[in-house]
Amino acid sequence: MPAFISIVMLTRNALNYTKECIESVIRHTPEHFEFVFVDNGSTDGTLDYLQSVPSSKLICNEVNRGFAAGNNQGIAAASGDYICLLNNDTVVTDGWLTRLLAWLNKDPSIAIVGPRSNNVAWAQRVNEVTYREPSEMDGFAFHWAFRHKDQGFFPHKLIGHCMLFHKSLITRIGVLDERFFPGNYEDDDFCLRARISGKILWVANDVYIHHYGGSTFRTNQTNYAASALNNANKFAHKWSLGISGFELDNYGYNPSDIVEREKPFRPHRHYVPLK
Repeated sequence: MPAFISIVMLTRNALNYTKECIESVIRHTPEHFEFVFVDNGSTDGTLDYLQSVPSSKLICNEVNRGFAAGNNQGIAAASGDYICLLNNDTVVTDGWLTRLLAWLNKDPSIAIVGPRSNNVAWAQRVNEVTYREPSEMDGFAFHWAFRHKDQGFFPHKLIGHCMLFHKSLITRIGVLDERFFPGNYEDDDFCLRARISGKILWVANDVYIHHYGGSTFRTNQTNYAASALNNANKFAHKWSLGISGFELDNYGYNPSDIVEREKPFRPHRHYVPLK
């Protein structure tokens, strides 16, 4: 049977970004998939729009439950064999999911696969972006995929704007840690636990998607820097890094050091159950 993928997407206002993202998924995804939308209290017409999207489920929260809790709701409602956590301020391109799936199924040791993007940190970032208009994006992505055909690499971590994994990973390591509210560092934590469990991460170098970045924070006037610092403190404490959140957020850390120190996977410490 062909793969069935659940694309979990959080929304909180930012309707224009959400529309652009969903339209790009519908346009560029021939695979059998469903949308699982989790809305965190939108007031800008987002709910009406989401209700009109075919092949979708919709979970409505009256308040903002944050990135981790919202995605966990979507994961719990997902019917697919595979789950893709996709931010609503991304724009996907031709062949994106086909190639992500191919990489994930190529090696059973791979737990999570992510694409290359423009507005992200760490190894997934593409600096040599040449397009200036959305209409030029597909052409750039096509040539990028052609130049990097069948190329991929192992990163220390993946960015949570687009992560694909098999649903069995949730049984193995649990879900996103909801202590990291409203967002930031829950993706770091999830990737660490996957690696501690003996799996690896993978960047599909032949997949490029656009990421506007921070649209929910901006649209809802949330202080991104304050959120990042607060969650950096929580992350440093959870993983016993011996540094402050300020040091962590400004100078980074080495995920591989944590992985080696924390192995083997111990459910009482590393597994995060669904609430």
